[in-house]
Amino acid sequence: MRAIWSGVISFGLVSVPVRMYSATESKELKFHFLDRHDLKPIGYDKVRKDTGKSVPQEDIVRGFEIEKGQYVPLEDEDLDRLDIELTHSIDILDFVSLDEIDPIYFRKAYYLLPDEGAEKPYRLLVRALEETGKVGIAKVVIRNKQHLAALRANDGRLILETMYYADEIREPEAVDGRTRLQKAEVEMAKSLVENLSDTFKPDKYDDDYRKELLSLIRAKAKGKELPEPKQEEGGEVVDLMAALRDSVEQTKKRARKKRKRAKKAS
Repeated sequence: MRAIWSGVISFGLVSVPVRMYSATESKELKFHFLDRHDLKPIGYDKVRKDTGKSVPQEDIVRGFEIEKGQYVPLEDEDLDRLDIELTHSIDILDFVSLDEIDPIYFRKAYYLLPDEGAEKPYRLLVRALEETGKVGIAKVVIRNKQHLAALRANDGRLILETMYYADEIREPEAVDGRTRLQKAEVEMAKSLVENLSDTFKPDKYDDDYRKELLSLIRAKAKGKELPEPKQEEGGEVVDLMAALRDSVEQTKKRARKKRKRAKKAS
């Protein structure tokens, strides 16, 4: 892997030189724009919105619209003038418990590995986070954007997860809390949750849509007959209690079969 950022983790008077690597990658299938007459690729052409004329790359600058139709251009040297300290430092502000952070705040994960000669302070920070169960809340500038981030230990390594700021989290419409729930319904729903509970195994889950889409593309490339589109069935109003009861019974049966298979395998 190629490092995308280098700097130091700073907490108190301790500094740990590290390199940053992307911890995830998108497997999303990417499509090209084609001319339908001969299936030749169509490139992304940068044109003016007012005249439709192409603009050379060297004549394109970044700009911010401060009022409707009024822009301020920004050059690289302008960004260098920003008074943001520690642009190459992950400055830890606080240590908090991971379970205090709602997952909605997390954006993207990165691996942090020690620079040469920084193995001991790196391992010391990993051990401290592991044994206290804490994560560091920090600020870091990556690619001209200041991120809030959580620094945590995982399997002997450090992972930095960029986060949304509080004002970036949208507030949804309120859910009507006046609907009355029967105690029996709540208990049945809890039983269903318990019956479907398991330890988290990430390898167990696949992107079925991506796999099926790729299979369809390959089949179409070979000229095979494609399946007919499935008709969506309308939603059916059901008896909630009956549906819960049937679901609980089905999951109980599955759990018993699973236990039997586990006993045979052991």
